[in-house]
Amino acid sequence: MRPSTRGPAAPQSAQAPAAADPEAEFSLTRLFDAVADAVPGRTALVAGGRVVSYAGLRARSDRLARHLAASGVRRGEHVAILSFNRAEWVESFLGVLRAGAVPVNVNYRYVAGELRHVLADSHAVALIAEESLAATVARVRPDLPRLRHAVLLEDGADPGAREAVRAAFPGAAAYEDALAGAPEGEPLPATSGADHYLLYTGGTTGYPKGVLWRQADIFRAAVERRSPGTPRARSPRDVAERALACFPQRMLVLGPLMHAAGQWNALSMLLCGKRVVLSTDRSLRAERVIALAHREGVHTIQVVGDAMARPLARHLLTEPGLCPELSAVRSGGTPLTPPVRGLWRAWREDITLADAYGGSETGVCGSATGGDAGGEPEPLTGSPDGRSFTVGGSISVLDDRLAPLPPGSPVIGRIARTGRIPLGYYNDPIATARTFPTDPRGRRWALSGDFGTRASDGAVVLLGRGSVVINTAGEKVYPEEVEAALKAHPSVEDAIVVPAPDERLGQRVTALVSLAPGQAPDEPGLLAFCRVRLAGFKVPRTVHFVDRVRRTAVGKQDYRWASSVVRSGA
Repeated sequence: MRPSTRGPAAPQSAQAPAAADPEAEFSLTRLFDAVADAVPGRTALVAGGRVVSYAGLRARSDRLARHLAASGVRRGEHVAILSFNRAEWVESFLGVLRAGAVPVNVNYRYVAGELRHVLADSHAVALIAEESLAATVARVRPDLPRLRHAVLLEDGADPGAREAVRAAFPGAAAYEDALAGAPEGEPLPATSGADHYLLYTGGTTGYPKGVLWRQADIFRAAVERRSPGTPRARSPRDVAERALACFPQRMLVLGPLMHAAGQWNALSMLLCGKRVVLSTDRSLRAERVIALAHREGVHTIQVVGDAMARPLARHLLTEPGLCPELSAVRSGGTPLTPPVRGLWRAWREDITLADAYGGSETGVCGSATGGDAGGEPEPLTGSPDGRSFTVGGSISVLDDRLAPLPPGSPVIGRIARTGRIPLGYYNDPIATARTFPTDPRGRRWALSGDFGTRASDGAVVLLGRGSVVINTAGEKVYPEEVEAALKAHPSVEDAIVVPAPDERLGQRVTALVSLAPGQAPDEPGLLAFCRVRLAGFKVPRTVHFVDRVRRTAVGKQDYRWASSVVRSGA
């Protein structure tokens, strides 16, 4: 395995072209350029009133790349993107890659401490951000000595926020000014399929970690779309020819681009010559989403579980004549429950409803039996009866010795992928060794963190995660982090955090709290305390005050007890 870290003076992603690599041509920018050459006038992206062709998207990302290069961003360095869904997110992602640098996705829900961690851990040297979001980064700017340049997206931030950002980043460039003033002439670095792709995720410990892939591998494992029976592309020319011949499908991507589900779906559509439609609203408003889908004639809506799918279906039932071209709903991040599937079937009986299985560490592994294959990442969890997924040959269920279990085995094992898997976690060799082990035969695996069995027909039956991670509307929440925030409150003696079933979110973050002697329950105050320390989706939605938080004999929180308390409503 390639080393997972290097010293601060030579970050891991300081990469050089690998001409001997047979897949050197499979960089994401080379693939996109091949498609743009094949269908330059076709619409690539619709977002917030903007309609961008493939040629236009290529030209604007090229100008951003030239600005970054002129601003001192070198090949292999990391550039963070902090933005809601908008056309500029896609332009920025492609522009960073085109500059030979590595984009870093940053969760726009993070508070100052979380932003500090990701930007420092990733060794980001530049930031592309909406002004209102950059204002939070400004508060921790002194703790980020590597961060030397910023490109700011106008988003209607209040004057105070804009002033704070300009003070923290005195040399910052306005996004449109950066593109307009980009220098011409100097060639941009040649890119390679061996170049890096970095995806920050919650990982398996609660602290965001960067999953480091080669671009050729992420293309094969998560982004390449092909019809059943169609061979894998042998060159960018194959990708371009397929784009030229394809049906120009339109997909409304509702998943945030700063998450794998939204990002991989958007990329897969763009590398097929198809059209990505983005909602630029900052919250889900079903009537606006459906109006957008109807206006753009979308064929597929990508969602993250029931939290998105339920209100959309309910709105369509009030106006069943809308969206006549909509034929598929694809969920990644969390599965669609039977009640929500029923709502969609009530609207249109022949609608295709697809759940997909995979994750940031494994790519897209398979689709739910009876679903529509491809495209969506992120583990699907929370189904007590298990779910059956049709998977590729690189996916196995492993026993305790990392040996694949045979089809039909009753043994519960760890779901894993081999072959095209990440290089490891950026800047974290210990987590790399744990998640990407090598078996006795010398074969490397990427462990998904999920447990399951192998059905007699070869399908993988997903049973759930091996940890207590909470999946709320597709967002991963790790109890230890929330517990630490709760226990930092002076009135709290102890706390434990578990999931509770939730019709809309799938799972709801729920806390059991015991108070210090003489303290009185104050749920609003406790939640307000958490909101300045945690992203909003991590803050408990329900708090149960208990006399004592039960622990096991070895002093660990008793999650089984806590779950039983929540289920009983006590």
